[in-house]
This record gives sequence, structure tokens and C-alpha cells, in this order.
Amino acid sequence: MDTLDGSENANISPTSPNSTTFGVQFSPLRFFQSPVSTLLEYSGLLRVRPDNPETEPLVADNINSNVSGDSNTNSSGEVSIRITEGEDSGEGEGSGSVEEREGSGVDASTAPTVSAEDDDDAGSNNRDSTYQRFDIQQVARWIEQILPFSLLLLFVFIRQHLQGFFVTIWITAFMFKSNDILRKQTALKGERKIDVLVGYFVVFEIHVIGVYWWYRNDDLFYPLLMVPPKVIPPFWHAIFMILVNDTMVRQAAMALKLVLLMYYKNGRGHNFRRQGQMLTLVEYTLLLYRGLLPTPVWYRFFLNKDYGSLFSSLTTGLYLTFKLTSIVEKVKSFYTALKALSKKEVHYGSHATPEQVNAAGDLCAICQEKMHAPILLRCKHIFCEDCVSEWFERERTCPLCRALVRPADLRSFGDGSTSLFFQLF
Repeated sequence: MDTLDGSENANISPTSPNSTTFGVQFSPLRFFQSPVSTLLEYSGLLRVRPDNPETEPLVADNINSNVSGDSNTNSSGEVSIRITEGEDSGEGEGSGSVEEREGSGVDASTAPTVSAEDDDDAGSNNRDSTYQRFDIQQVARWIEQILPFSLLLLFVFIRQHLQGFFVTIWITAFMFKSNDILRKQTALKGERKIDVLVGYFVVFEIHVIGVYWWYRNDDLFYPLLMVPPKVIPPFWHAIFMILVNDTMVRQAAMALKLVLLMYYKNGRGHNFRRQGQMLTLVEYTLLLYRGLLPTPVWYRFFLNKDYGSLFSSLTTGLYLTFKLTSIVEKVKSFYTALKALSKKEVHYGSHATPEQVNAAGDLCAICQEKMHAPILLRCKHIFCEDCVSEWFERERTCPLCRALVRPADLRSFGDGSTSLFFQLF
């Protein structure tokens, strides 16, 4: 085991101006030539490759167990240890001897000894680590070989579907922004302005109409009516049709939610709770319709007689079976939301009597104002119906004692939000 001299330490010192992490200089040219290997070497997972990697053996044929070092006669306090294996001397396999040379000012009796068993364990661990690094290096080089061609194919694919990529990114960004606007308008409650809501409604409708007018010659309208397209769409065209219809249907539902916000603009108490129930019902109706929307497209796609009648019938039947299982869940959610709308009573409590309100202090713990349409929860705490209805749009426990009050039945969309996950299948 040789100690590093001053010149070797200078090459990997963190204070050196040319040094980087694990001694690897991160240059743009090296990264451009082999990006994966450069990143792995920079992170320390691979050892640094020499300038000519072709002349470097990837895995050593054997592990040399002779570790020698020459002590510098000019330096004081150094110890050199040489470990040699006995090959033909009749000693047991793996046995070795340790020769010690005293440096000036150092007692040889204090030098560390290395046993043959520890040497074998170290050699085995070093060998396993070498093979693991070799596997990683091989994978990295394989990725580097196919990466340029893969990027070239990706550029060609984007160029062939440039308009589709642009439209998909645009309508998706517009939908995310519309969802954020709708949630903010819902949170304003009575402070909402009719002219602002009308303006957003017009913009949403113009956006939907404009997109369908642009693709008026395609078969985008047929799936909206649960009618399969006239011709069998290619795979990527089928994906594009489903994405556009799924996004535009959500955009139209957001416009409908704006109408509900106009209707319940000044709603308090019972009206605010009814507004949340209506928004939730609209969202679950939308989820059910969106679950059915891709069915006509994939039905036409799988029912392709070019693949053979048996194969096309089998794939179509399997798809319809899988679709039926997912639709059943959405039908149950829709029925639960419709049933909750038909109930007039508060499902997390009851209306409090004047005596109960006076005993509680006639002060809402949420808004810190006089109670309006007070609601007595199952845990016997009283709050304004407006405040507690908004609370239970996000929570299921009492605001004070954290007791479970609202049953875990159905997710509420009373805040005006819309599900942002795409329904592709």
C-alpha cells in the first residue's frame, strides 16, 4: 500500500483550479462525445477513462496481490510494507509474509500486519466492484451508441406531427390556466363579479368553437356523439383525436361551471352547500362522459379486418370488457353524487336550535363573527353553515376537536376544480 506523494495529491485536491468532483474535469466537448459516461464518471460511479480507451483493458485478468512500495530516503517517518504470496514454497494457499523496512525514526514493531484472510476478502470485494462497474460502463456505452439515432428519429417524428404537438401543448396549457381561474372565482364567493364571469365564459366557448372549427374536416365530431370514425385512424391520429376531445369537453364543462357560479353568486349557507353539490355533480357527470369518449375511436381502431376477423374480434372484445369494468366505477360515483344532491338535510350534522347557539356563545370559531344559519355537528360543536360547508369541501374532521364528522364517501369538487388526468383509454 503506497502512500500518495505531494504531486499526486495536488491533482485531486479540491483547491486545485483544474479539479472537479472525483477528479473528473467536466468539459463540454467530453460531454458532447459521451454524455452518459461523462455523467457517471463525474458522479463517481465509474472510474476516469484514459485518453485512449481502446488500449485500456475493461476488466483485469487477475488481481495482483503483490503490493509494494519504496520508501523515500529523503523523507522521514515512512513505512513500506510488501505482501508476497507463497506459490511453490509448500505453504497453504493464500498464505503470505510481510516484510517491513524501517524508515528513519520509526520502529518496525509498530508496523501494521495484514493477514491472508483479510487480503482474500478485499480481493473478492474489489473483483465484484470491478465487474459491477464494467456492467454499468457497458450499458452507458450502449446508450451512447443508440442515443444519436434515437434523437434523430425523435426530431423527424416531431417534424411530421408538428401541428399536432403545437395544438396539444396549447390546449393543455389553456385548460390548466382555466382550471386555476375557475378555482379562484369559486373561492371569491359573494365577491365575484358577473361581468368577469361572463368574460371568462365567452373566452372558454370561443376557444372550444375555434378548435373544432379548425379541425372541421376531420372526424373529431363523431366520437362526441358516440359514433365511430368513418375510416380506421392510425395509432397516433387516434391518440390525437382522443386528447383533443377529452380536453375540449373539460373546457366546455368549465364554461358550465361558470354559469353555476353566476347563479349562486350571492349564495350563503344552504345555497353555498347546494353550489358545491352541483359542481361535484357536474364533475362526476363529466368523468362518466369522458370515460365513454375514447370508446368509439378505439372500437374502430381495433376492429380492423386487415389483421384477420378472429384477431380483430378478439382484441375488440377484450377492450370493451376492460372498458366496461372502468365504466361501472364511474357510474357508481355519478349515482352517489346525484343521490347527495337530492338530500336536503346536512349529512354531517343538523341545524342548531337558538338555545344551543346561545349556550355555545353565538360566535363562529371559523369566521369569528355572529353565527349565520348555525349547524350543530355530530361532535356537538356549532359553526356557520357557510363556513363549515367550505371547510368540509377539503376536510372530514371537526375544525376544533378533529373528530371524524364527514363520512369518507365521495371526493368533493365543490372548489370548482376539474380532474386534470387525461382519459386516453
